Amino acid sequence: MTDLAAQLPESVKKLTVDSKEVYLVGTAHVSKQSVEDVKTTIEAVQPDSVCVELCQGRYKAMTEKDSWKKMNIFKIIKEKKSLFLLAQLTMTSFYRRLGDKLGIQPGAEMLEGISQAKNISAELVLADRQIEITLKRVWGYLGFWNKMKLLVNFIMCIFEKEKIDNETIEKMKQQDQLESIMAEFTESFPEIKRRLIDERDIFLAQKIRKAKGNKIVAVIGAGHISGIEKHIQEDEPIDELLQIPQKSIIPTVFKWAIPVIIVVLLIIGFYKGGTEHSIKSIYIWIFINGILAALGSAIALAHPLTIFASFVGAPLTSLNPMIAAGWVAGLVQAWVRKPTVTDFENLPQAISTVKGFWQNPVTKILLVVVFANLGSSLGTFISGGWIAARSF
Repeated sequence: MTDLAAQLPESVKKLTVDSKEVYLVGTAHVSKQSVEDVKTTIEAVQPDSVCVELCQGRYKAMTEKDSWKKMNIFKIIKEKKSLFLLAQLTMTSFYRRLGDKLGIQPGAEMLEGISQAKNISAELVLADRQIEITLKRVWGYLGFWNKMKLLVNFIMCIFEKEKIDNETIEKMKQQDQLESIMAEFTESFPEIKRRLIDERDIFLAQKIRKAKGNKIVAVIGAGHISGIEKHIQEDEPIDELLQIPQKSIIPTVFKWAIPVIIVVLLIIGFYKGGTEHSIKSIYIWIFINGILAALGSAIALAHPLTIFASFVGAPLTSLNPMIAAGWVAGLVQAWVRKPTVTDFENLPQAISTVKGFWQNPVTKILLVVVFANLGSSLGTFISGGWIAARSF
């Protein structure tokens, strides 16, 4: 046992869990040394199972290089996943630029764990919670104003080309991939930490604890080691950690209330100022909504027909809670400039720069959806407030 311990890197933490030997390899996601540590540990321990800090979605993205080609952009828009996908691409963009600077593929230590597990015929365990569930729990438990603040910060990240200096690199070496990319958000929104980090500590610990065999090697971001140690000795339920928070009824009520309020305001305006007053209020609603939605599409450098569709569609969709202006704009953009196989193949390269987000037809569609929706929402508040002020 002493001989084995002498062979293991300093980054390895050995635990005994229910008579199992568990070796936690604390890795840095942008470190060549971590790749060597993973290889050395698995070769020395010869484990029955290798756990990696990946979920099925991230595993697929890392191991299937052509996964982007299978994307159905129309389905993504219709299922209201445009913002989620854009968030994923933004995170991927940051790590791609970081990897280019360091000369190593981010997540290379996870790929090494996968490769070594195959080499020794060990059971491969994808130990992390699905990224979609994690992000939905982060979003779902935020209050309305914190959601708005987070959304603004996210939009700023798209425009901002973050400088990757030595300080940033050192910080990346100490944090988990998701944690590091959202480190600034975690500082600004302390409630995010519970969903993003603490819950995943529990989830990872339980998946490692229940892995098959008597010897387990777990390839884990160094930032999770202490949390896993805290939770791995006890059998804790994780079902609750997989639940998507129920949507509050307030946004639904609010969306349906908007058309009712606008109609009521028009009626009040008609009784107070007559037909001319009501017609002017309708013009305000149409032009403010339409112009700001069209402006959103224009910011995304959309096709002229898409910009026109945004202008025409926004005043109508703002009165229909079942349809969003961004969906209309996105579908039109996808129709007039349908992405080709080559566009999907070029997606990894395109998202490595801010300019690429606006040039690639796939990401441009996502930007159109997001910015047209933002413009329409802003137009609804401005024009609604203006009409209300005129009616009383």
